[in-house]
Amino acid sequence: MKNSATHLKLLVVAMIWGLGWTAGRVISLDDFPPITAAWIRYIIAVSMFLIWLKMTGMFRIPTKEEWKRLLYIGFFSTFLYQAFFMYGMRFTAAGDASLMITFNPIITALLAIPFLGEKMTKRLGAGLIIALTGVAILFVYSPNVDIPIDERILGNILIILSAGAWASSTIFMKKAMTTTTSDSQQPLSPLELTVWASVVGLFILTPWAGYEIIDEGWPTFNLEIIASIVFLAVFSTVIAYVWFAEGIRTIGAAKSALYVYLVPPFGILGGVILIGEKLGLSLLIAFVLIVGGVAIAQSDKHDEAQATGTNHGD
Repeated sequence: MKNSATHLKLLVVAMIWGLGWTAGRVISLDDFPPITAAWIRYIIAVSMFLIWLKMTGMFRIPTKEEWKRLLYIGFFSTFLYQAFFMYGMRFTAAGDASLMITFNPIITALLAIPFLGEKMTKRLGAGLIIALTGVAILFVYSPNVDIPIDERILGNILIILSAGAWASSTIFMKKAMTTTTSDSQQPLSPLELTVWASVVGLFILTPWAGYEIIDEGWPTFNLEIIASIVFLAVFSTVIAYVWFAEGIRTIGAAKSALYVYLVPPFGILGGVILIGEKLGLSLLIAFVLIVGGVAIAQSDKHDEAQATGTNHGD
């Protein structure tokens, strides 16, 4: 089969991103300081990303004007996203959260209307209504009833806000990937944008992580915490992103983006198998409605829009 290795990698990427929600939940269940966890994760991830750029000959220090763009992207894609993600996982189930984050492409499409001048289409409107119906079902009828409903709703709202943060960064990334600044000769590549935005986000996370450590003391590590943070840093952030980028180059953005729809099933199964979360008919119904709504909303988009509007969800 042509490009079978690429398809296999993308399947593994979907599994990694799905299991990332379970890793985030494991960290939160141990009451590990959330921002400190994100900070350690990005110390590891940024180090590996920079080494990767150096090894592939892509290492280039951004210009002054590019750093201004990266400041916005890093603030939304790393700092805000990680804050909402880590705090959200304190209150909701991994399976529920993996479905909530699927809403991200619709938020991106909605933001593109005022900021990029795109049109509100009938497909986008229909997809939004269908997906919101799935979200409402998950809010009220989640099978994970061992988590109090008020906590679960708060957690789900925080996860939707993390999707909004990522969608906001996507708007900035679209411009940064297609236009040059006054002091640069070519736009930064998607990988370069991700790496340097992660550097910016890490610096913004550092004072908050420092405050957590001063206020709560140096956190206690155990094997599960270490494994979860390393998994999120090495596999979910670095390896999965590089493989997904390779998939886009090899088989195109549209086909690669289809694998993102497999993230929620892996997220749900990871929560059930690894940390004892519950399965239920409401999860299946919510999955069909949310993913179906997103698919309808995206069905009139081009490959490029699908590529930049996709995120792994952790």
